[in-house]
Amino acid sequence: MTKASRAFQVFVKPIGAICNLGCQYCYYLEKKDLYPSDEDFRMSYEILEKYIKQHIEACSEDVISFSWHGGEPTMLGLEYFKKIVELQRKYLPKNKRIFNGVQTNGTLLNEELCQFFSKEGFAVGISIDGPSEIHNKHRLTKDHKPTHELTMNGYRILQKYGVHIDVLCAVNSYNVHFPLQVYRFFKDIGAQYLTFMPVVDLLPNSVNVVSSLSVSAEDWGVFLCTIFDEWVSKDVGSIKVQIFEEALRTAFNQEHSLCIFRPVCGDIPVIEHNGDFYSCDHYVKPEYLLGNIETTHLGKLLENPKQKEFGRAKLETLPSYCRECDVRNMCNGECPKNRFITTPDGEKGLNYLCVGYQQFFNHCRPFVSEVADLWRQQNKK
Repeated sequence: MTKASRAFQVFVKPIGAICNLGCQYCYYLEKKDLYPSDEDFRMSYEILEKYIKQHIEACSEDVISFSWHGGEPTMLGLEYFKKIVELQRKYLPKNKRIFNGVQTNGTLLNEELCQFFSKEGFAVGISIDGPSEIHNKHRLTKDHKPTHELTMNGYRILQKYGVHIDVLCAVNSYNVHFPLQVYRFFKDIGAQYLTFMPVVDLLPNSVNVVSSLSVSAEDWGVFLCTIFDEWVSKDVGSIKVQIFEEALRTAFNQEHSLCIFRPVCGDIPVIEHNGDFYSCDHYVKPEYLLGNIETTHLGKLLENPKQKEFGRAKLETLPSYCRECDVRNMCNGECPKNRFITTPDGEKGLNYLCVGYQQFFNHCRPFVSEVADLWRQQNKK
């Protein structure tokens, strides 16, 4: 048994890439092609038990966090989640606590499942791209039917049972042009925790050409700045927006909680339905398959030199342009998957969204500096 040398989070795929929807910008649906088409993508209880046991053994934190992703994990049904909790209790040491999070499109949520999530203290991330006319642009069923009504029904049931909800909004080439309409919709439905995730979708067989679904760097910057101004004037303290919170962490000299903004990464790998261990959710590719928990303990996989090398590469390949940037501590080059353009002086490895991030982080710096000054003054007393 090997303990992990640092805190980690695993994106577990108990149903692999299988999903009941066909969202046009989803980067994970194609991952099912890594496995035989006739394979049962439902993680067996045997592998599930091995994973939970190994995760608990590898974790040295007092709170042990599990993250259930897909695909669409709610396709597994209530009994599967009951089994998860049963196994966690079986192996949980007396001095530890369990925290569960699940990411869902919300369309399959029902009274029984939401009541269970509430009872067991699950946090639920739910994907909503804005009001119906915006959400239904790209978040569709496999036969191209709208999903907003189903998603909002699930969202309201979660609210009914007091489940902690994080709204995940994928910002694409369409909804990026409606920042206030999107943000105010979330305010209207009572969302308190918001994450905006930019869609950067490379064309097939391309290394630097994005699809028409992708947000542009310039539009991404305007989107964030517009919402930030509204948030600062009306919603500080009542709504948490993840990227704003990450920027504010620099005011308190805190490490980023979001992997894309840390100097190094590699501590959020993926466990696929059959136990395969991949370096990252965005690198579920054969060359980043480091082993399987059926033959190698999770703790040992987390400590694999190749996994650590993967994480360090983020820092080691950071262009000089980024190293000298005034807002480097807020960004750190963002996610390596997006670092495929060249710097103004021709160096490779600049983030595709750099212009937008520079615009936003410079825009919010005065506010962050003001917060930092207030914090320092209070600590002097």
